[in-house]
Amino acid sequence: MSDGSVQQRESQPAVPLLQEQRVGEILAAVPERGHWRYRPRRVGRVWRSRTFRVVVVVTVLALCGLAILALVRDQTGTQGFLVGLGLAVLPVPLLTAAFRWLDRVDPGPWRNMLFAFAWGAFAAALVAILANSFATRWIATTTADPSNADTLGATVIAPVVEESAKAAAVLLIFLFRRRDFHGIVDGAVIAGITASGFAFTENILYLGNAFGEDQQIGTTGFVSVTAATFFVRAVMSPFAHPLFTVLTGIGFGLAAAAPRRARVRRIALPLLGLVLAMGMHALWNGSAVFSPYGFYAVYGVFMVPVFGLVTWLVIWSRQRELRTLAAELPAYAAAGWLTPAEPLALASMRARGLARDAARRKYAMAARGSWQSPYGPVPAPSAQAKAAAKAHGQAAAQAVAEYESFATSLASLRLRARRGTAGPDFAARELELLHHLWQRREVAAPALAYAAQATGRLRPSYPQPPYPQPFSQHARYPQPGPRGPHGPGPRHEPRAQYPQYGGHRGGHGPGPGPGPVGNPYPAPQPPR
Repeated sequence: MSDGSVQQRESQPAVPLLQEQRVGEILAAVPERGHWRYRPRRVGRVWRSRTFRVVVVVTVLALCGLAILALVRDQTGTQGFLVGLGLAVLPVPLLTAAFRWLDRVDPGPWRNMLFAFAWGAFAAALVAILANSFATRWIATTTADPSNADTLGATVIAPVVEESAKAAAVLLIFLFRRRDFHGIVDGAVIAGITASGFAFTENILYLGNAFGEDQQIGTTGFVSVTAATFFVRAVMSPFAHPLFTVLTGIGFGLAAAAPRRARVRRIALPLLGLVLAMGMHALWNGSAVFSPYGFYAVYGVFMVPVFGLVTWLVIWSRQRELRTLAAELPAYAAAGWLTPAEPLALASMRARGLARDAARRKYAMAARGSWQSPYGPVPAPSAQAKAAAKAHGQAAAQAVAEYESFATSLASLRLRARRGTAGPDFAARELELLHHLWQRREVAAPALAYAAQATGRLRPSYPQPPYPQPFSQHARYPQPGPRGPHGPGPRHEPRAQYPQYGGHRGGHGPGPGPGPVGNPYPAPQPPR
């Protein structure tokens, strides 16, 4: 090193080092936040904002909707678009109601269903129209054979593009709404709703074009192209697109139920479902191309049996969810969190509905109790009083419905814990669900116990009073504190720690009250 550089370094002022002895003095001299000259950088906070993500998703879907609206209207014309829209909307309520019925045991959030339908109707349809048009033009230009391009586009390009675009919605919910994706039923429902949205937009295009053909050749009525297209797409095969994509959803559902250690299975099963969906879609599109009667042969020999098999599989999975409730919830009943009758009622869809109806009627009757008088007639209640009584009953039914939903989630969580797929936060999620159950127990437990007896799932060993007896008017709803189904129990305000709730038995004899001292019913622990 040269002498000049040494002299230059020595001429620079020395920088004082931060010594441990001076830490307190230096920190005390830091200015207040309002006088800071250097502020911490906010890296990635915008992307982590839930509001920002919602705005982005809604904006993207809205732009896709506007684009697909313009494309379809350009191809069909205004009149064709309106006719196609009016006819294409008819199968949508039937399809969505069928998938929501399949999801009744543990219904997913409506926001997931709306996202799936919007993705299928707007984003997936837009990708399919653009990609199919580009691929068909490219094949026609390359081979100089437009008819061959249409055949290859329908049987090879369209199934790959459309099924991949629809599967993207299932993948997004699987990745970002993992707690709402538990098994085969969830995968089938999300995939079916997505495909229903896609079929809705595609039907607008096909029916609008058919109406344009009728306008050109002058046909009307049942012999028109529009009527024939509507019969084939909306009457004979409204389940075609949902059936294809449900195969992908089943693959994702099996992957969701697989252990976390089985990474190969969690990747291979969705891909296998997607490949099967593409193959079935290609067979369906090619059935009308290769033979005049190929459509009817594929429809009767292949599509209908596969539809029946997939429907049986999904309904069997739905019944399996109910059996999971009957198998997993008795552990919580033994620990004092639930009454012995509740697992029996929760494992029956008929008993669930009966419990909601009974709570609605009885709490509405309790609110109307002041209208009755043993000393003679009383003035008719006002419309406001009737509305308040109705709202009181609806609130009770809502509380029972929420209780059923939380109990179903609890049973599913415990099953996943036994399979090793629950995750490291199992204990915290279990206590949160138990807390929600306890807050609604006073209303839901008597109703479920009554439903279990009314449906014959629980036979009482001694005479019991009728169901209307335990209910009384409530100033606040719902009021926490244990109440058995055969009479009001002592009132207890909820405590801050969830494990202190678990000591009371309702419905079949009082047990020790909740409290941290001498509680023989501790909070359930994660399964070993």
